[in-house]
Amino acid sequence: MALVTTTEMFKKAYEGGYAIGAFNVNNMEIVQAITEAAGELNSPIILQVSAGARKYANHTYLTKLVEAAIIENPNIPIALHLDHGADFEICKSCVDGGFSSVMIDASKYPFEENIEITKKVVEYAHAHGAVVEAELGKLAGIEDDVNVSDEDSSYTQPDEVEEFVTKTGVDSLAIAIGTSHGAFKFKPGTKPQLRFDILHEIEKRIPGFPIVLHGASSVPQEYVKIINENGGALKDAIGVPEEQLREAARSAVCKINIDSDLRLGLTAGIRQVMQEHPDYFDPRQYLTVARANVKDVVAHKIKDVLGSAGKA
Repeated sequence: MALVTTTEMFKKAYEGGYAIGAFNVNNMEIVQAITEAAGELNSPIILQVSAGARKYANHTYLTKLVEAAIIENPNIPIALHLDHGADFEICKSCVDGGFSSVMIDASKYPFEENIEITKKVVEYAHAHGAVVEAELGKLAGIEDDVNVSDEDSSYTQPDEVEEFVTKTGVDSLAIAIGTSHGAFKFKPGTKPQLRFDILHEIEKRIPGFPIVLHGASSVPQEYVKIINENGGALKDAIGVPEEQLREAARSAVCKINIDSDLRLGLTAGIRQVMQEHPDYFDPRQYLTVARANVKDVVAHKIKDVLGSAGKA
């Protein structure tokens, strides 16, 4: 199976009451872990690349790793997506470089300017066989080049979504309903709660249209504990409750982004092995365990949170 767009994925997910996992990739081990888990569970997946990942691993290396993953997992649909494209040129570069999907994040600009920038990306991407995700509202938190303070964050306004989708021609829409980037999403002692009232109102305004949740890692406490017990310092790392993500997946949310949870699993594996075996210096010794952790995270998300197992 060749690389696919998310169009058919999202149509099936919307109708079936589940979501597709969009997992960020940075190196070979992460690509292997994600695609092996998805292949074994017969689940469609989205491999997404941030600006930071492109700087770290190089566009060509990442696309070739994804090509290898497709060869190794020929029976599941795989989309390659740009996460948080900052401008038209980055999106164009990824479309020209073989990505099947790109996100243009112009949410920091005024509404009309967001429409103008997004429309330009949509026109180029559609002309070259790719699809586009955009964003309305601003998520708080830090992830690679995205850094939005709590003060600057804002919920998506349902009154704007129909006009935005109609004028831009965008294929999916990322909204802000209380998720947040990074591993420190909420303050200790608070009860994380997504704004399902906003989500359901948006569903009414654009029925049948695929919605995306960014910043949806749940920050598994078992990995936080392992990291902290082995030299780490992740105090008060708190994520989105998984039962709320499962509820979102049953609605119009067709794509849920997961990055921090993969990083936590990977880092926990490395720290634990290095602490227990200070004589190890072969990267394969600790990266094998780290990769297995990431695979476990992805398998759990597919089966118990996204509901996408068996949907390939």
